[in-house]
Amino acid sequence: MSTIESPDRPRVAVVYGSASDAQTMSKAGATLQRFGVAYEEAVLSAHRAPRTLADWVEGLRGRGVEVVIAGAGLAAALPGTVAALTTLPVIGVPISGGALDGMDSMLAIAQMPPGVAVATVGLNNATNAAVLAVQILALADQRLAGKLETYKQDFERAAADGLARSTASAGASA
Repeated sequence: MSTIESPDRPRVAVVYGSASDAQTMSKAGATLQRFGVAYEEAVLSAHRAPRTLADWVEGLRGRGVEVVIAGAGLAAALPGTVAALTTLPVIGVPISGGALDGMDSMLAIAQMPPGVAVATVGLNNATNAAVLAVQILALADQRLAGKLETYKQDFERAAADGLARSTASAGASA
């Protein structure tokens, strides 16, 4: 098991099944850092290290973790396995790769049986997984709710500015 921990008590755990998923999943960590949310990161395989994964999941609450972001490609067992082992909210990030270029992982994560809930974001979209984790935490954290409001306003402003620029440049070329 490989783990990277924030100096603060982690509120979110980011886990993925292989070191090859690190680049995609690093976007979750960067987004959580932007909001000032402490997190831990682990590389654990549901297939290759199931007992280690179960032990790690068992300790999440005791470490202060409130939400789990789990990324996986191919058979994508990791998010569902984590969800089966905890009552914490789990957000699944399907990761592209393999013969089906991520559609298999998207379907595997989205199609959980009743009682094993995994919220699923878009393919490779660890950023949205982190935003969703922040939204969940913000339900009981006014400081985070304020940061989230500012984030959404900035996001909207940037989109409006981009639209205005593209409209202006289209008008200038007409």
